[in-house]
Amino acid sequence: MLKVGVVGATGYAGEEVINILIRHKGVEITELSAIIDKEEPISSLLPVFKGKLDIICKKPDPEGMAKNVDLVFLGLPHTVSMKIAPVFLKAGKLVVDLSADYRLDPKVYEKWYGVAHKDTINLTQAVYGLPELYRDSIKKARLLANPGCYPTSVILGIAPALFEKAIDRSSIIADSKSGATGAGRKADIGLIFCEINENLKAYKVNEHQHKPEINTILSRVAGEDINIVFTPHLIPMNRGILSTIYLKLTRSMTTEAVVELYKKFYHGKPFVRVYDAGKLPQVRDVVGTNFCDIGVKVSGSTLIVVSCIDNLTKGAAGQAVQNMNLMCGFDETEGLM
Repeated sequence: MLKVGVVGATGYAGEEVINILIRHKGVEITELSAIIDKEEPISSLLPVFKGKLDIICKKPDPEGMAKNVDLVFLGLPHTVSMKIAPVFLKAGKLVVDLSADYRLDPKVYEKWYGVAHKDTINLTQAVYGLPELYRDSIKKARLLANPGCYPTSVILGIAPALFEKAIDRSSIIADSKSGATGAGRKADIGLIFCEINENLKAYKVNEHQHKPEINTILSRVAGEDINIVFTPHLIPMNRGILSTIYLKLTRSMTTEAVVELYKKFYHGKPFVRVYDAGKLPQVRDVVGTNFCDIGVKVSGSTLIVVSCIDNLTKGAAGQAVQNMNLMCGFDETEGLM
């Protein structure tokens, strides 16, 4: 059995990682930690785990945890993981980081996250964990940079058309809407019930910290610099992301032809479901799953792509476990189906 730990166990993503790992046939959860007032069973901190998992959730002690795990998930805020990951890596452990700390070039990271990167040596070894694009590299990774939730929905929605040179690379617009758990479990006046309920708002318009991540990966796919227009929105639901993406076709194509292009690109990728022509996904189709559902429609010279994920599973914890499966030789779908 693979011995696994979760740092940041009481956050939304950490809780979801635990929930998935409990169902996994090849792992044993041996260590949990979080910033808590006192050490107590995880089932006391998160009663959903009563009768399922009762091990003690400890206060942060990376050196101590490293002695009792083979792999660790870091469900930590941005700028914190880069201080913790080196401890586990030095001890020879595998690391799956759910923050943005190992996703970007250090100069880009400093510009968008406001601090200089403190672990540039390990940063050069990190593998970006989008299995649909980087499966072979993920299998050999020691440090895995799990993608952001918005980037997962947007990149998967664009990559096939971009790779096949079917769209104008200078005209990409992504409009994404996310549930409130995307902001994490924290006290923030903008996230309280009365601010979110019966409301819809755009925020960080074309300056969200996930934009450079999207641009970086799409630029790799295209082989040239890509700079999308990206507008995120907060909607009054707990979880889920729906991204509507507007692309300009470079050649005449029917909706049916685009569907076939996307199905060919994602053939053999178990967690991407491409809808037939005339059908589009919705959030309820993917909540609680690790699927990314994609539907397309051609209107004149415009290709409209609708891409849906659950921000806590395919957008965070589920994708993290999917990556662990690849890194450790498990079936890619183990614990996720």
